[in-house]
Amino acid sequence: MTASNPARGAVTALVATILIWAYSWVVMKQVLQHAGPFDFAALRYVLGALVLFGALVATRQSLSPPPFVPTLLIGLCQTTAFQGLGQWALVSGGAGRVALLAYTMPFWAVLLAWMILHERLTPRRWLGLGLAAIGLTCIIEPWHGLGNTSSTLLAIGAGAAWAMGTVLSKRVFLHHAPSPLNLTAWQMLYGAIALVVIALCVPQRSIEWTWGFIGGLAYSVVMASSIAWGLWLVVLQRLPTAVATLASLGVPIVSVLLAWAILHERPSAMEVLGIAFVLLGLAAVSGVGLRKA
Repeated sequence: MTASNPARGAVTALVATILIWAYSWVVMKQVLQHAGPFDFAALRYVLGALVLFGALVATRQSLSPPPFVPTLLIGLCQTTAFQGLGQWALVSGGAGRVALLAYTMPFWAVLLAWMILHERLTPRRWLGLGLAAIGLTCIIEPWHGLGNTSSTLLAIGAGAAWAMGTVLSKRVFLHHAPSPLNLTAWQMLYGAIALVVIALCVPQRSIEWTWGFIGGLAYSVVMASSIAWGLWLVVLQRLPTAVATLASLGVPIVSVLLAWAILHERPSAMEVLGIAFVLLGLAAVSGVGLRKA
């Protein structure tokens, strides 16, 4: 019984992480009623970086920065580009659709790891990429003229940027071995500074400091960027990698359902079919149900 308690707690943490991150896409869509996309992203990640540095101090971990150039590149990809493009995509795109396209990250990560880290593309991964391509085609429906072209491309670009940040992070871990919290805090700081510069340069609507905006900002900083990240560490420490990968399958699907229930963004039949193919592709890429971690 005692041995099963850590695993049970990790499963609970996994479910909580999925729900928090999924709902954050709805929140990100809602706050656009009160602020421009880059102002919100900049505020969120400046405050998020401060929280992570506070966590470093609280856990008595080193505040020494990882190698500057690799960490800067991670920050520009994983924070600036992923969050900036994702928030921008939400200006004209639905929360569920944008989340789903952004969470195609694992597919781009497989391709980038093949090109940059020379990781072998196994038949299973090729199968996953093929299923993902079918799913994306169903979701985007190019025979209808791509629908909202800008939002679609921005969301896919956000996922690709996140994938590049993930691959670059893996390379830094391999060569320099920083702690996950240390690397995350510093890359978020660098990425947040870039977001601040973009927010100052791009004309946007003025921020309306309503309770709705403050609540959305608080949720994004405290829940999505801090608590959920801590829960995710628990998941990674206690569960097999293949099981933990379920988070990447669950978040966009729950986001679609929450956007349907809260924002009345009802997915079309082709989008539902596309979601099914994307899920199959993610399962193939991650190896969930096919191997033991």
